[in-house]
Amino acid sequence: MFEILLTEEIQAPPEVVWEVITNTAAYPQWNTFVVACESTFQVGDPIHMKVRVLPFMVQPQTETIWRNEPGRLLDYGIKAPLGALASTRQHRLSATPSGGTHYESLFRLEGWFSPVVGLLFGAQLRRGFGEMTRGIANRAMDVNAAVRA
Repeated sequence: MFEILLTEEIQAPPEVVWEVITNTAAYPQWNTFVVACESTFQVGDPIHMKVRVLPFMVQPQTETIWRNEPGRLLDYGIKAPLGALASTRQHRLSATPSGGTHYESLFRLEGWFSPVVGLLFGAQLRRGFGEMTRGIANRAMDVNAAVRA
């Protein structure tokens, strides 16, 4: 198993953070990892992404929405045949007493091929998910500041 779990305390309410995550048309403005994304976010529907795993290459990626609890959880991933590889991607949000958001970003690979993927691409995946997590936080705080102005 290969896993990346990142957290951010974001000074913006969960509904603003959720809007940043689900407003995929704005991804090119702030997201250096998932540079394009399209989905209805309905359970069972696809999520089509263009992911910059390596600095010189953008790779198309299509996954399936598994769970969507608006404002709280977005869960999607893939399952390859024969148990070779399964990926899980989760965005988890919870309100903080101060009116902000505790944000958790989870990426997990499982299956007999996951150690190979982790070995080959682990550093790039850590970099990419780290950039995306910080990007979500920064974008949410910018959007929140603009709304409050």
